[in-house]
Amino acid sequence: MKVSYKRTVLAAGAAAALVAGLLLIEQRQVEAQQPPPQPMSFFVTSAGSGDGANLGGLEGADKHCASLAAAAASTGKTWRAYLSTQGPGAVNARDRIGKGPWFNAKGQRIAQDVADLHGDTLEQARRGNSLTKVTALTEQGQMVNGVGDSPNQHDILTGSQLDGTAFPPGGDRTCRNWTSNTGDSAQLGHSDRMGGGNTSWNSTHASKGCSQANLVSTGGAGRFYCFATN
Repeated sequence: MKVSYKRTVLAAGAAAALVAGLLLIEQRQVEAQQPPPQPMSFFVTSAGSGDGANLGGLEGADKHCASLAAAAASTGKTWRAYLSTQGPGAVNARDRIGKGPWFNAKGQRIAQDVADLHGDTLEQARRGNSLTKVTALTEQGQMVNGVGDSPNQHDILTGSQLDGTAFPPGGDRTCRNWTSNTGDSAQLGHSDRMGGGNTSWNSTHASKGCSQANLVSTGGAGRFYCFATN
């Protein structure tokens, strides 16, 4: 009886070990079939220039994107700030960021391409891109404070219209093309897509002014979006 019991226990143990081994093999096979996580190609800057909307122009803004990405151990990419300019030779933000797709610091896809990002077609506009408070992350993978948080910092510098193009000459919406902390104003989007009368990530309202204090007073911190062009 004792020998038979021991044999039963040993057999049960061997069967359990076999099942566990097969499950482990299956798990590894499933993991091997999963696509590798996508490297970061989009982020909201964890900090602005510290001088309001004076970013040193587009060149200075691009350098800030590259510097933050490098500090987050992101290499091999060319980074561009999502910013438009006004006046002679005006630049459209949508034309500076490459073709996509773009992924945040956690490998979540933000948008497939420029048209998807801006909702160029009726279907794309209806579907919307994937930018929300939980996906519009900094280069460090952190969420940006939004409506209901203290302090609210969801205002993002863009200088852009809803379709990602520049504003016509006239009222300053780019703080003198991102070279001034005393200009008229900067057009802002909301990273959490809440408040301001619409749910736009890139064109919700203008700031009170271009200084750091003015940007903070409207719910921001001088942050902007960075996209990898490759």
